[in-house]
Amino acid sequence: MQNAVKETEFENLNLKNRGKVRDIYDLGDALLMVASDRVSAFDVVLPNPMPGKGKVLTQISLFWFEIMESLIANHIISSNVADYPAACRPYAAQLEGRSMLVKKAQPLPVECVVRGYISGSGWKDYQNTGKVCGIELPAGLQESDRLPQTLFTPSTKAEIGEHDENIDFEGAVGELGRPLAEKVRDLSLAIYEKGAALALEKGIIIADTKFEFGLVDDELILIDEVLTPDSSRFWSQADYQPGGAQKSYDKQYLRDYLLTLDWDKTAPGPNLPEEVIINSMQKYKEALTQLTGKEYDI
Repeated sequence: MQNAVKETEFENLNLKNRGKVRDIYDLGDALLMVASDRVSAFDVVLPNPMPGKGKVLTQISLFWFEIMESLIANHIISSNVADYPAACRPYAAQLEGRSMLVKKAQPLPVECVVRGYISGSGWKDYQNTGKVCGIELPAGLQESDRLPQTLFTPSTKAEIGEHDENIDFEGAVGELGRPLAEKVRDLSLAIYEKGAALALEKGIIIADTKFEFGLVDDELILIDEVLTPDSSRFWSQADYQPGGAQKSYDKQYLRDYLLTLDWDKTAPGPNLPEEVIINSMQKYKEALTQLTGKEYDI
């Protein structure tokens, strides 16, 4: 197993923020975003990293950012380490394949969640209320069913260790104002529909996902990551069968393992067995290869 990058320590660079997965450095005119191999589940960063995970997330995001450029601009300046400022050169080996030089954007204070299928917390919500995030749905849906229409179900952004909270569309309007809330809703739905259709051609169902947007000089752009196994549910189309959980290429395998433990979903999380790390990483790599049609040395 290759060495994992649990966190980066670039002494000559200014660390701005260390998120659940990404380390962000302020380079003055731009940000350096580095995807570590940290693993988070239920909003808790777990003790064990997953070697190579940050590279998979970065390559999948780059794939989708390019595809979505016809819908919306994004924050990428370059993902080629040779293009980065000179101060980054001592760290080129660690940066290769897992980093992006990006524009400085003002992130919106809302996560844009889109659901095409009913699963996870949406399924639990529906079982209890007949609704998902306050949106009334027909009776009789099964777990993992395709929803009658794709849903936009935004949430607040929580600090590390805290849990995001679902809000309704009017809650998003309260955070963003109506014109911007409507714009991010419509864009979120359009990005999801385009990505889901392409993924389906590759044998992957994208059941749900979340997007982040930011503003650069009042222009709305797509930031962070896009349609990755960390931010989405990826199911195998060949094995898809509504009425229960699905074979997945995402974090659900890891979540399912954690749910077998006596853990209250608060930090510190439990140590992961090596088998769980290896199997999880294999699913991520399968998703990357299946989506892009390329083999990567990760």
